[in-house]
Amino acid sequence: MRWLVLYARSRQVPAALAAAACGALAVWALARDGAAAPGDPRPAALVLTVAAAAASTGLGGQDPALDRTAAIRWWTRRSAHVLAAGAAACALLLGLRAVGEDLATTALVVRDAAGLMGLAALGAVACGAAYAWTLPVGWLALASFSPPLTGVPMEVVTWMLQPPGTAASTWTAAVLTVAGTAAYASTGPRG
Repeated sequence: MRWLVLYARSRQVPAALAAAACGALAVWALARDGAAAPGDPRPAALVLTVAAAAASTGLGGQDPALDRTAAIRWWTRRSAHVLAAGAAACALLLGLRAVGEDLATTALVVRDAAGLMGLAALGAVACGAAYAWTLPVGWLALASFSPPLTGVPMEVVTWMLQPPGTAASTWTAAVLTVAGTAAYASTGPRG
């Protein structure tokens, strides 16, 4: 069990959890004023993006060379790290229900958390752990400010803001999750 504590500390998990919780509380406090329409997915997407961005900093260790040369199976730890971060983001947002604020349906939360963590993992592979947050934040900005067009391409672009039953958004999130987790598990963060 000691290795798990050391791994969590080396990957800045306590700081990431604190940052995600502060972000969730800030969005919750701002969403309580009633400015958002009922069923608006933007506050939930923002909370999950903040959680993914906070978790993305821990996708790399202090020494990339050590991660690449260690005699342990990194792919299992990397996969578990991405999946656990996604589960923590889900738990954080669904935990707001305990205080009476239902920001989104469970299906939307699970889909968006999985897709955003896949994006963060792709960001770690492409840009390094320090800049892995750019992909989830950038995609949220693109989805939030894209013109209100219809069709499958727009559903793919705005996948995190679409209703849970939308096939294109579900497939986009699934592809991002699988591709991001597989790429990160096999290659690790960019050094």
